[in-house]
Amino acid sequence: MDRIIPDALMLLAPGCPHCPAVLEGLSALVKDGGLGTLEVVNIAVHPERAEQLGVRSVPWVRIGEFDLDGAQTPAELRRWAELAGSPQGMPAYFLYLLKNGRRAKVEEMARQDPQRLLSLVDLLADEESSMAVRLGIGAVLEELQGSGIASAMVPGLGELTRHADPLVRADACHYLSLVGGEEIAPYLRACVDDPDAAVREMVAEILAEMDEIQEDG
Repeated sequence: MDRIIPDALMLLAPGCPHCPAVLEGLSALVKDGGLGTLEVVNIAVHPERAEQLGVRSVPWVRIGEFDLDGAQTPAELRRWAELAGSPQGMPAYFLYLLKNGRRAKVEEMARQDPQRLLSLVDLLADEESSMAVRLGIGAVLEELQGSGIASAMVPGLGELTRHADPLVRADACHYLSLVGGEEIAPYLRACVDDPDAAVREMVAEILAEMDEIQEDG
């Protein structure tokens, strides 16, 4: 399959120390075919564009679906251009957002397209994901709890309840409880006899809470 060539948008302002280098890097990508088009907006002339996009500082770049704040090296810009439209793109972008404390952006993108949340399942499956990233995933799901938006994650999280790493299994069970819904129960009941005591204890607590809610209902 041919690679998707993304377009880019850059917001800059006079006096910005990093804008010229970022603009040069993006221009080079256009010249060599890494980007299809590049739109450049001087927000001193068109402040309404920054307001529309909620941009408060420059340089600011959008490559495909990826919004990038601050200075970016030519190598970083090229990497995002290559990731845009690829299966690895959204997991990499969500990892970038969570590492940089931009959890709200993940939530916003999930509300726009719930299927994007499958990228969080990919991050959870990566045993190299840091505790901060895992906590970020949990915080996103807590924010979306009860909305039904994250239901697309259930099959993937269910698969991870059988992961070799007990930490991944425990996280998968916890995240299933945050997603909620009747469809999570079979995955959780399958973990009642998990080899790991911490997983067993967590699952027992989740199922007890679910039974209690059902009885009260």
